[in-house]
Amino acid sequence: MQKNRLFSFLTLLVLPILAQAQSPVSGFMNGKGNSVIAVSYSAEKYDKVLLSPNDANGVPVFNDVKVNSASLYASYGISNRFDAVLSLPYISAKGNANESVLNELGYENTRSGIQDLSVFLKYNPYNCNIGTTSLHFMLGAGVKTPIGNYKVDEGLQSILAIGNRATSFNGLAIAQVRFNDGLFLTTQAGYSLRNGQVPNALIGEIKAGYAGKHIYVDAWFAGQVSDGGVNILGEGFQGFFPATDVSYNRVGVNVYVPIAGGFGISGGLSQYLNGRNVGQSVGFSGAVVYSF
Repeated sequence: MQKNRLFSFLTLLVLPILAQAQSPVSGFMNGKGNSVIAVSYSAEKYDKVLLSPNDANGVPVFNDVKVNSASLYASYGISNRFDAVLSLPYISAKGNANESVLNELGYENTRSGIQDLSVFLKYNPYNCNIGTTSLHFMLGAGVKTPIGNYKVDEGLQSILAIGNRATSFNGLAIAQVRFNDGLFLTTQAGYSLRNGQVPNALIGEIKAGYAGKHIYVDAWFAGQVSDGGVNILGEGFQGFFPATDVSYNRVGVNVYVPIAGGFGISGGLSQYLNGRNVGQSVGFSGAVVYSF
């Protein structure tokens, strides 16, 4: 059960910074009374913005953007069939505009602060075995809401905004198949309801990997399709970036290695393949994980 709770937590360790690329819940359950806490660091950079109809080489005003995040994560097994997951990131976004541009526009090259608190519950109603293969079905639900005082209504300065200041209510259906040799495949799909002018979105993910005693490795493909929204600099755009149609496909890999005494370390890489109204970033992450 200790192994499962670690794997259930790994999906959190490379959460995207400005747009959630990976799902906040996985196909593994913690088990009753089991907990995991982690502190992670992630970073990504982009100098190309995926727009419609044409991409932009170079970020308007800021040329390129670097985003760094330090996050606290926790996961707890309420029972063998219920898990609770919590995350809270501190984010810093830094542009590369020259001083004369900043002075002329009255902008700054940095924005930072506490972003959004995420709280999710996961329920595992049904499992079954087919020979040496096991099938697991889960449902996830959660809320993500801003608790920092960051701004999103500063015109082009908000290219560096650390979030969209929307409260979202998210539902997910998850299915996982596990093989006797440690290989697994997880698929999930869901919908995110968001308040204000932020468009709702369809979300999904496919993840394949190996979960062994001494190492965990996975590769994933995740996507989001906004249900509405405008395009940056397109018809109806009024300079309010949270109202845009943020759609994308992203891929990545994760690795986790246990060390001793309940501690372990993890790392991940990810990249946007394509999208709309999003920076085409490459990112990495690392974390120290403690399970008990």
